[in-house]
Amino acid sequence: MKKFIVLFFITLGFYSCSNSDENVAVTLKFTQNWNETTVTNQDFNAFKFTTKNGETVSIVRLRYLISNLSLQGEENYFLVDVGENSGNLITISDIAPGIYNLNFRFGFSDLDNQDGIYQDLNSVNFGVPGMLGGGYHYMQFDGKYKDTNNQDANFNYHAIRAVDRSNPNNLVFEDTSFLVNLGTVEIKNNTTIEIKMNIAEWFKNPNTWNLNQLNTVLMPNFDAQKLISANGKTVFSLGTINQ
Repeated sequence: MKKFIVLFFITLGFYSCSNSDENVAVTLKFTQNWNETTVTNQDFNAFKFTTKNGETVSIVRLRYLISNLSLQGEENYFLVDVGENSGNLITISDIAPGIYNLNFRFGFSDLDNQDGIYQDLNSVNFGVPGMLGGGYHYMQFDGKYKDTNNQDANFNYHAIRAVDRSNPNNLVFEDTSFLVNLGTVEIKNNTTIEIKMNIAEWFKNPNTWNLNQLNTVLMPNFDAQKLISANGKTVFSLGTINQ
């Protein structure tokens, strides 16, 4: 009888250990908001949002690149296209339960930002022209705003590696991608983690953006790219975690 009891507990212990060690799947869900008001592609092409500077804007296109996602454990990149509702769910399977640091890079670092090598990005016109040094966009954010005469005007808030073209024969670059660190997350079971982008932050923190002054042709504007990079550092935050 004693042998049976011992054997029973050994078997139960092995079963419990096996269950707790089973790997799980994690889904990262990228969502967009404007100061906590949810934004989807259903909100595009309508003057529904107001910047800190007071311009009313309409979103026409929004897609952005993240890379070196920490949970993936190797070099990687993902294109989130809000207009097409694609790339906003990233599933990582077979990950061990535990506590992880969740971070990623907005855009490509200079090391990864090599011209023409990512065929999927080439196919959707995400590249940067050679006259600006090549490589890839970090973000294409296009829309319209009401100008000082209350007329519709275009903006192209595009983020790329900053380039100084003062001497076209000797381009000077500055890596304006940046690390987004969302802190630690505990993964116990199959988990969905929300990563929130507050679109309004692109226009307000730390630089209040004046669309009447900075609206189009921002890609070759070295100083504008540095301002965009600075504002981007408060755009992303950790949302709800469902286990």
